[in-house]
Amino acid sequence: RDTVECLRSLEEIDYPNYWTIVVDNGSADDSVARIREHFPQIPLIETGKNLGEPSGNNVGIRQALKEGAEYVWVLNNDTVVDPDALGAMVRAAEADPAVGAVGSVIYYMSEPERVQAWGGSRVLMWLGTARYHKGPAPAGSLHYITGGCILLRREALRHVGLLDERFFLYWVDADFGFRLRDDGWSLAVAEDSRIWHKEFAGAAWKQFGNEKSALTDRHWNTSAVMFFREHSPLAPVPIVVGVGGRIMKRLARLDWKSARSVVRGAVGGLSV
Repeated sequence: RDTVECLRSLEEIDYPNYWTIVVDNGSADDSVARIREHFPQIPLIETGKNLGEPSGNNVGIRQALKEGAEYVWVLNNDTVVDPDALGAMVRAAEADPAVGAVGSVIYYMSEPERVQAWGGSRVLMWLGTARYHKGPAPAGSLHYITGGCILLRREALRHVGLLDERFFLYWVDADFGFRLRDDGWSLAVAEDSRIWHKEFAGAAWKQFGNEKSALTDRHWNTSAVMFFREHSPLAPVPIVVGVGGRIMKRLARLDWKSARSVVRGAVGGLSV
């Protein structure tokens, strides 16, 4: 149902020159049948199994680039978009050729006027975590665009490559943002581009459960450790501070299973 609602909102987009590709990344329900029933004209690529977030997205990105797209809009299926969402992002990208990626202002579906993320986030490099921006970001503090809604410039992808498939879930957008910035590209938020996100409705949440899920903790911490090993000048500091803090929070609420999962995730991130 989420994907069908998202695609219906995409049909109302004002921007004239776009096409849609759906990637089904190993869904276990009737999603494929429903999409084919309601949108037989939209190409649908089935991966056959859950390849992970970056690998699944890369399938669609490669296809869009193969078909000649100058920009690729990666959009989560648990969203609904404003008619000018795409047009506003393209205008922001066209205004500055140094912009490699553009984000939207993301609102909670359950609270339509409350901002979940103002396009992206900043990484707290010494604390081993990240925080969404809730309003326009100060200069230099937009470290990455939220991966659930990101417009990518073809030329930037040619320079920095696709999403890093070593990340199965989480932190892949942070990694990509840092790679873009390291290569000299800037990031932008199109403030007139609005989408609404159904928090905890995405494929990952359906598979792994709520935010206290031990499996979610494991994946999140594996990817966090991988990210800081790759991008922090003193990786042990954010890894110890971040992982240690998350363990202490779970122990404080006597959630032993999740605490163990944080440890297992961190160990996994050290071994990649």
